[in-house]
Amino acid sequence: MKVLVIGAGNMGLTYAEGMSKSKLLKKKNIMVLDSSEEKLKELNEMAHFDAFKKLEECVPQADIIFIAVKPYHANALFETIKPLVHSDQILISIMAGVTIDAIKTHTGLNKIVRAMPNLPAKVGKGLTSYTSSKEVSRIELLTVESLLDTTGKSIRVRDENFIDASTGISGSGPAYVFYFMQSMMEAALQMGFSKEVSSVLVSETFTGAVELFNQNNLSPNSWMDRVASKGGTTQAALDSMDDNNVSELIKEAAFAAFERAVELGKEENYA
Repeated sequence: MKVLVIGAGNMGLTYAEGMSKSKLLKKKNIMVLDSSEEKLKELNEMAHFDAFKKLEECVPQADIIFIAVKPYHANALFETIKPLVHSDQILISIMAGVTIDAIKTHTGLNKIVRAMPNLPAKVGKGLTSYTSSKEVSRIELLTVESLLDTTGKSIRVRDENFIDASTGISGSGPAYVFYFMQSMMEAALQMGFSKEVSSVLVSETFTGAVELFNQNNLSPNSWMDRVASKGGTTQAALDSMDDNNVSELIKEAAFAAFERAVELGKEENYA
């Protein structure tokens, strides 16, 4: 089996590197295509990839085509690969908002998997939600899932609505966490801590809290109850957040990302 990754940006290269460790793929069975000369030079220095610049040199060879370009490149890419693909190929897309029907129409392929990864895939802690067209068999889906799992965990969802929804939660979610971390670090700086100490205070707090959550069956509300005591410091902070409607603002932000993903699917240029 040969896999082609089109686009060697953050996520494309992350998946290529993850899949290179898969038992399903033998050495040099991963092809990576990118139009940047600088990126091609970088790829050629990696022994576990075959790097390409021209689609016609690699698309026909691939069993699975993994598309990891920005959505606004979708139409031009589809037009170029359409004459090069064949019906047995599986296409996996991580382009936000680009629907399965649009991919089918513009490429002529029927075996389509639409996936939504997130940035922690870069450190093997990613979460990828995915769904597929009915033409992808159960055996083929197991192969796809095994490849997606090389960067963390994958979750199969019922339909594309949940792909758009997961964009608002897990796909964009790391940015929300970083936003919260940045605010806490700025507060620590204002309290007089150094930049280095502020970073450690915040990062270790997040790491520890997530580990507590993962190792137990308690809900976030239950953990807040355990940390906060009536009239105490933590309760003062939580009361301030409630008074400022922080919970609703976070939900609104997640829905804003979800709604934008839906809008992208309705735009032919996917801008």
